[in-house]
Amino acid sequence: MRIGFIGLGNVGGKLAGSLLRNGFDLTVRDLDKDAAQPFFDQGAHWAQSPADMAASCDIVITCLPSPTACAAVMEGEDGLLQALGPGKIWAEMSTTDAEEVRRMAALVTAKGAEAIDCPVSGGCHRAATGNISIFAGCTRETFERALPILTTLGRRVLHTGGIGTASILKVMTNYLATINLVSIAEALTTMKAAGLDLNTTYEAIRISSGNSFVHETESKVILNGSRDINFTMDLVLKDIGLFDQIAQTNNVPLELSPLLVDIFARAVEDYGPRELSPNIIRRYEEPTGLDIRAPGFPAEMTDDEPEEPGYEVRPKTDQAR
Repeated sequence: MRIGFIGLGNVGGKLAGSLLRNGFDLTVRDLDKDAAQPFFDQGAHWAQSPADMAASCDIVITCLPSPTACAAVMEGEDGLLQALGPGKIWAEMSTTDAEEVRRMAALVTAKGAEAIDCPVSGGCHRAATGNISIFAGCTRETFERALPILTTLGRRVLHTGGIGTASILKVMTNYLATINLVSIAEALTTMKAAGLDLNTTYEAIRISSGNSFVHETESKVILNGSRDINFTMDLVLKDIGLFDQIAQTNNVPLELSPLLVDIFARAVEDYGPRELSPNIIRRYEEPTGLDIRAPGFPAEMTDDEPEEPGYEVRPKTDQAR
């Protein structure tokens, strides 16, 4: 099976690397052709345009920074839609707006091709090892056809329903992760102000009911001082804004969500849109004059689990059948 991959950024490059590492015939494309050089060195091919990629590949994956960028790749003069047709699959792995991915999917299916809405969750460090989680919104038939690819890209793959359902669930998980991040920043700063050792504080959270995936990963780079998770404040604001819009559209009177959006909107204004997201801790460090760092923590998140074959995660209702 020939696979095309467009978007070799922080996440996309690592996902594409999993395909190469596992022996797939891969064609790549990015606005920055230099980003593709490591893939060429390992045997990947280059597509002169998205349309050329769609013509030569069975599955084309896009992983792009915004719905606008995806629309350009899909609908441009030499876009994917020019050459998608029966037997081909388009898989969108970006975190995007559900209505926009549904619009794109309708254009794809009108060409006789199939579409999958399949964002990832778990961080760049797990994308690099193939241990990231994947949500997949599509028909069951399309899901089963794409499953061998999805279980190479990620370890846990969940079929979420129709197109758009995966994007809705993805922004929900990013909303929850962002709440975790802000609460951790507040907790670490408060413990430092109270005179507690931050290494001890980290372990107290880790072994307690206060623990979370975000704590076990992002707290480390906060305490190291690098604050580097390859994710920036503008992207956080986009994702939590999408979640807040879903709630508003469905008349859910949320209280935490609007506050969270306001916190990150002000942080973007104060620190800039490309500031690393864990530096939300600056909102607490700067007014208190405290330095929320501790020795012994890594500068980057790493996945200490070995790469393992992926598998489908089934909801309990499915497991009972």
